[in-house]
Amino acid sequence: MIDRRTLLLGTGGALAVAGTLTAAAPVVAAPETPAELPTRNPLVEQRADPFITPPTDGMYYLTGSVPEYDRIVVRGASTLDGLSSARERTIWRRPATGRMGGYIWAPELHRVDGKWYVYFAAGDKDEPFRIRTYVLESSNADPRADGWVLRGQVVTHLDTFTLDATTFEHRGKRYFLWAQNDPAVGSGTNLYIAEMASPLALRTTPVRIATPTLSWEVQGFRVNEGPAVLIRNGRVFVTFSASATDARYCMGLLTADENANLLDARSWTKSPNPIFATHVPTSQYGPGHNSFTTVGSLDVLVYHARDYRDISGDPLFDPNRHTRVQRLHWNDDGTPSFGVPVGKGGPIVRLTTLDGLFVRHYEYRMRVDGNVRELADSQFRFVPGFLGSGTVALQSVNFPDRYVRVDGDAIRIDPFEDTDAYGRAASFVRVPGLADSKAISLNVGANSYLIHDRGRLVVASPGNDRDARRRATFRLG
Repeated sequence: MIDRRTLLLGTGGALAVAGTLTAAAPVVAAPETPAELPTRNPLVEQRADPFITPPTDGMYYLTGSVPEYDRIVVRGASTLDGLSSARERTIWRRPATGRMGGYIWAPELHRVDGKWYVYFAAGDKDEPFRIRTYVLESSNADPRADGWVLRGQVVTHLDTFTLDATTFEHRGKRYFLWAQNDPAVGSGTNLYIAEMASPLALRTTPVRIATPTLSWEVQGFRVNEGPAVLIRNGRVFVTFSASATDARYCMGLLTADENANLLDARSWTKSPNPIFATHVPTSQYGPGHNSFTTVGSLDVLVYHARDYRDISGDPLFDPNRHTRVQRLHWNDDGTPSFGVPVGKGGPIVRLTTLDGLFVRHYEYRMRVDGNVRELADSQFRFVPGFLGSGTVALQSVNFPDRYVRVDGDAIRIDPFEDTDAYGRAASFVRVPGLADSKAISLNVGANSYLIHDRGRLVVASPGNDRDARRRATFRLG
């Protein structure tokens, strides 16, 4: 038997799988995280409802709800990863009495016409749940600087529970998008949109574009809240969060054509199922209240989640909703592909064939396919091999207790076993690609490699056959 700690550290001698692997084989370095995309998870602890700006003058800025619900904070860094340790500044604190003296929730930081604005929800001292939306303004270039001015409440069509406001520009118009209760509709919150006359006021009558009606939107509470906007591929996408703020919290998606009238409720279509939800294998519970940013050409999903399911008392006052980030992918049809909340670990990769097919698992068997909509089935982490220095193992992202394993003619992702046999069957030597030195190949012993064959992933010896060497070569992305 081998010690699990030893396995995960990748110590030990050479290893044999269907032959003899030698650690002296040329090993490709671990993949770099693309364009400074962080791998740490969480990025920032105890910051719920996270909002990270797009890169602005070379900086990212982060704000979010603090567990005390008593102030608004901002931190900044030149990279997303740098936000983890960046100094945090309090730019505004609630008054001791009266209006806005209650809970302070979900601030968002936006740069509009050369000024910074923070939209946030606040209750009153004697009525902390009398939540309304307010706005702060700053003329400073750096939002962490002093000089923020309270501009007052953003008035909507109803004087009711109002929160989670965001703003975006599209086709020369600026819009306001938020969650609000309408007693005529019922309990809970709906999503509304209006055109803005200025960063401080609405121009048009609000339009309701989403109401919680589906089973996954009404768990614990009837909730549509936390909208976030991403305009890509000819469409306007709005993610939102639903249900109670425990492990049932999840994210839904609204879609409108980019040429549609965004102020017409008929322009919006709600996806029938949640697009991001609790994933027990990665120990990520209640993901939601997201925002989006970018790193280079990559879109990045920002969200909060907990590392545990069970909560004592009201989940609203459990402090451990942590800020997390992961890459957002796109399907062939131009729709976003969220995968699962990935949990802890190092860089995540997707392996593609030279023909553009994805290496993935299906029913725990390894294969290659095109247009894999189940994103997490095609995501892996390279970790140290189990029995040899210079070897690697491929860990499944959505089932992190499983690794790619060779078992005769079958290649599967199998649960970890603390045995030499498992270590031998789940470790490989990663070498420059047989058909493209910028890609990789995975040596399985002697002259055998992982190779794809008519949709299956198998072990074979490509020899000098040009086609076989192409099929044993995979790009990382």
